[in-house]
Amino acid sequence: MTLTELRYIVTLADTAHFGRAAKVCFVSQPTLSVAIKRLESELDVTIFERRKNGVLVTDLGHKIIEQARQALLQADRVKELAKNDKDQLISPLRVGAIHTVGPYLFPELVHQLRQTAPQMPLYIEENLTVNLRAKLLNAELDAVIVALPFDEPDVVITPLYKEEFLMLLNQGHPWSEQKTIDAQSLTQTELLLLGEGHCFRDQILESCLSLQQALNNQQHSTEGSSLETIRMMVASGLGSSVIPATAARQNRNSQSLVTVPFSAPVPSRTIALAWRASFPRTKAIDHLLQASKAAYSVTDEVKNEG
Repeated sequence: MTLTELRYIVTLADTAHFGRAAKVCFVSQPTLSVAIKRLESELDVTIFERRKNGVLVTDLGHKIIEQARQALLQADRVKELAKNDKDQLISPLRVGAIHTVGPYLFPELVHQLRQTAPQMPLYIEENLTVNLRAKLLNAELDAVIVALPFDEPDVVITPLYKEEFLMLLNQGHPWSEQKTIDAQSLTQTELLLLGEGHCFRDQILESCLSLQQALNNQQHSTEGSSLETIRMMVASGLGSSVIPATAARQNRNSQSLVTVPFSAPVPSRTIALAWRASFPRTKAIDHLLQASKAAYSVTDEVKNEG
């Protein structure tokens, strides 16, 4: 059994096709097929059911592939540990963030990292929490910026900042002149929300329990794919919405939008940085932590100025 063979079976499980797996592994299809068959013979088990249009992983195969993933992660860690300590800020750092954080934090975060770690390439990605979680655990991402709670074994979680929610209204909305808005009154307006799967949507529903009942009755809500789409819909007078405070700075460029704070208890969320406890590049994480906090401080100052 070799690491190459383990990488082959993991790739085949992910692609479900010998041809695609061979292409990902940069080998010929016969080479990959023979290697996997050799591993199955060595273990005396069937990992894949072969079909004309692809493969299926057997029940035992799923368990073997999961162990193979862990073995590959550990092997990668050995390689990382073997590098000189100074290389921690030279290798690429892969960072993901939820959709309601990335557009507002990433620009300044990238700027901050360029100042403190100019030689470290940065790969950034926006995605749903469920996808970020999977990519973090599979080592496709090195760290993720998510909203709490985010519980996962062997993952380190450090809060970055807490931000309040604000009501986003068209300036012609009856509530636009109010000083504060009660979260429980959200059922009384045409509300634009992110679609299912977005954690920010769930956080809004948690802050207004009666809103969940209204949604179950298919009343008072329209869904959008992103906060920026929703912002444009509100500007067009198609409804109102709730946004995190860091997103409010975008309103400075639109005279048709108004943000109004909520009355106590003010709905809010805590944004945190999460990374695998086994990730060896502690210096890179330290720089990312500092840059993330500094980026929020800058965006918060800009928001308050607006």
